Amino acid sequence: MPDVKRFLRYRDSIVSEVSKAIVGKDDVIELVLNAFLCAGHVLLEDVPGTGKTMLLRAFARAIGGRFSRIQFTPDLLPSDLTGIDFYNQKLSEFEFRPGPVFADIVLADEINRATPRTQSALLEAMEERQVSVDGTTYPLGSRFMVMATQNPLESYGTFPLPEAQTDRFFMRLSLGYMTREQELAVLGRRDTVDIIGEMEKVVSDEDTEYVRKAYREVLVHDDVAGYLMNLVESTRNDMFAAGVSTRGAIQLYHAVQANAALSGRDYALPEDIRRVAPAVLAHRIAAGVGVKRQDAEARLMDLIDRIPVPVEGRL
Repeated sequence: MPDVKRFLRYRDSIVSEVSKAIVGKDDVIELVLNAFLCAGHVLLEDVPGTGKTMLLRAFARAIGGRFSRIQFTPDLLPSDLTGIDFYNQKLSEFEFRPGPVFADIVLADEINRATPRTQSALLEAMEERQVSVDGTTYPLGSRFMVMATQNPLESYGTFPLPEAQTDRFFMRLSLGYMTREQELAVLGRRDTVDIIGEMEKVVSDEDTEYVRKAYREVLVHDDVAGYLMNLVESTRNDMFAAGVSTRGAIQLYHAVQANAALSGRDYALPEDIRRVAPAVLAHRIAAGVGVKRQDAEARLMDLIDRIPVPVEGRL
């Protein structure tokens, strides 16, 4: 069984440090941490100026990871991400110059502004966790994690990710606006960049390696797993044009285990499923032509509310 106290210390350290820069978003920070434990990637969709970039910079500082930001534009080439072989005149041979994708936490800013070819290059690196350049394969780091952002209000000059590609992301999250009180407190404080510049690594590499493996030891009772499958199978009906894939079901299972561990338990509950299901499943369903994203998410939430929860005494 996993050492749940170690998970709690890890969670509290990360959330406490990141929340110095990102105010009032502890729930989103915990979900990003959940995805990091599961070696998953995150798609952040929100309006500009809500703190997406700062969240990722702060998270990278807290775990002691190398951070890289890539601004996606229509003229960005795949080699601008992966790197190139260049000729070293001093050595009279070609050398590989790694691209910005060779980092621990990679921010793919405004991914929907790049062409499908460049998007595919990043998605291939996300899936294979390696990059091939001129016939040579280069592995990415064990902590490699991509957080891509999309501006949902922007349409001119963009190439939206197809549903088959958004399925590659472990979670889709949104920061949203702060409360009035939180925003008033932020207005008069120091610049967020300065705050992040003073942040420190708050967890050891040993702890990071442990939590990213040990969460899989969390027990998922048959009834809880059945509840999870009831939810997944319910998305494959007439309410949606396409339901959750098997990959989505597996990733939901992992997210449930990670959520339980980060909550200080070595066993999963239906509440863990209800907590992570919207973030893991909402971008994996196709509601049909002309259905807005908000309406599709509302259908999913209604579905989650209607699935009978296993009786506590049977767990």
